[in-house]
Amino acid sequence: MSAKLPPGRIPSIRDVARLAGVSYQTVSRVLNHHPSVRDDTKARVLQVMEETQYRPNQAARALATKHSRTIGVLSASNAQYGPARSVAAIEDAAREAGYYVNTANLSVVDPESIAGAIGHLMEQAIEGLVVIAPQVRVFDVLAKLSIDVPYVSLQSTADTNPRTLSADQIAGGLMATRHLIELGHREIIHLAGPQDWIEAEARMQGYLVEIDKSDLSAYPPLLGDWTAKCGYLAGRELLRSREFTAVFAANDQMALGLLHAFRDEGLDVPRDVSVVGFDDIPDAEHYLPPLTTVRQDHSALGRRAVALLLGEAAGGDVARDARIMPELVVRSSTGPARGR
Repeated sequence: MSAKLPPGRIPSIRDVARLAGVSYQTVSRVLNHHPSVRDDTKARVLQVMEETQYRPNQAARALATKHSRTIGVLSASNAQYGPARSVAAIEDAAREAGYYVNTANLSVVDPESIAGAIGHLMEQAIEGLVVIAPQVRVFDVLAKLSIDVPYVSLQSTADTNPRTLSADQIAGGLMATRHLIELGHREIIHLAGPQDWIEAEARMQGYLVEIDKSDLSAYPPLLGDWTAKCGYLAGRELLRSREFTAVFAANDQMALGLLHAFRDEGLDVPRDVSVVGFDDIPDAEHYLPPLTTVRQDHSALGRRAVALLLGEAAGGDVARDARIMPELVVRSSTGPARGR
């Protein structure tokens, strides 16, 4: 069997039916995974779809079946490594389950933009929604909206909300700070992420809890913006005004800027100062020196989000797994404090 169409012709469901020798109702049943279709018929239809590169019209299917097989993703942090990994995992898991993903990326995070993005996704007849927007103001707006599909948010702190999946970034902050304390560091600075970001707050909480637990002086955290440039400027400022032996940066990009600043001033990392990052981006092991950091499984979060949404959409009572725990990855950017 060879499925051929005139050059430039976009195949329709009736073309697939004709080339497969079945009715278009049978093709529709195959698309909707109807159990009444024989295996050999289904295989023949799928082969024609593959050969003709047929793609079903999602809007038409939604009208006919009341199911769009589409998941919406609202993202306000797509430029960050972790959320980008979660979105990729959501797309992979959705595709494996026969679903499409429609993503709305917020470049401006204000109430009008958030409501508009949700409205756009709802117009696509999405069957579920994943929110990857770690700013507090996003959830303030969502709480006021009427969202009539199952949804789950990926956050970073403990939350009793049954619609929340979380990676325990407070625990990650504890791990990073404890590692430095165990190396003998007593003057530890935290370079935090932006205000209003839930994950920045969580990582800072971990730092403060561990510092207090060890009865050390807590220096006021510096507020950053996640970029390497910010880390570089913060490093130069620290060298002018403070005594310290270690810095815990809230992400790996800011840690990269710190390493650059310390190297420019002639400091050796980790002999003179230790640096810990957060995220374990792919480049972290190739920094100079390779970066000690906290690794999170963002992909697991994305996969769990899809499993939860599809289970809830099917009417099931899906249990949520425990929060995903991070792990400390020790490399060459940390060492014993001076004189210890």
